[in-house]
Amino acid sequence: MSVWETLLVAVALGCDAFAVGLGVGTRFCTPRHIFRLSFHFGFFQFAMPLIGWVLGTTLVETARTWGPWVACAILLFIGSKMAYESLRGGEEEEACADPTRGTSLVVLSVATSLDALGVGFSLGLLGRRLLGAAVCIGVTAGLMTWAAMRIGDRLSALWGRRMGVVGGGILILIAFKLLKG
Repeated sequence: MSVWETLLVAVALGCDAFAVGLGVGTRFCTPRHIFRLSFHFGFFQFAMPLIGWVLGTTLVETARTWGPWVACAILLFIGSKMAYESLRGGEEEEACADPTRGTSLVVLSVATSLDALGVGFSLGLLGRRLLGAAVCIGVTAGLMTWAAMRIGDRLSALWGRRMGVVGGGILILIAFKLLKG
């Protein structure tokens, strides 16, 4: 795979991370939030192709079968909660669970990198070098997440609570997209 092909694959795989970063960035955009989400999305996008290459088709099919359902449920919950709390305002706004921490962070990281698992498996079958592509995919996803969170934060600053509703809506749409495949 050429450098340009690798970069195009990396950008395509980073689109889910970008969309989630945009939604999360409307409510959670301190330097710590940005680092956690960007680092984890980048790391998982780097690691999943390597895991896919090593583990083979059985795990890829299992992850593709159950992963979207779990990710959908979590994104629906987080997105609905963000939208609801943005509409309510007041003290409840601070109570929204931080999706850049704990189980939510891990599940979002896995959910946005499941496609990379399949890419790694495919590249392994073709006998292609993987480490360079995995680094490119991970760095690209991390940078796309960082940029999306900054954009989400700027939009939130311009349009206030309405962007929390939009961010929650983005996460809900991504949840349904995961079920479509």
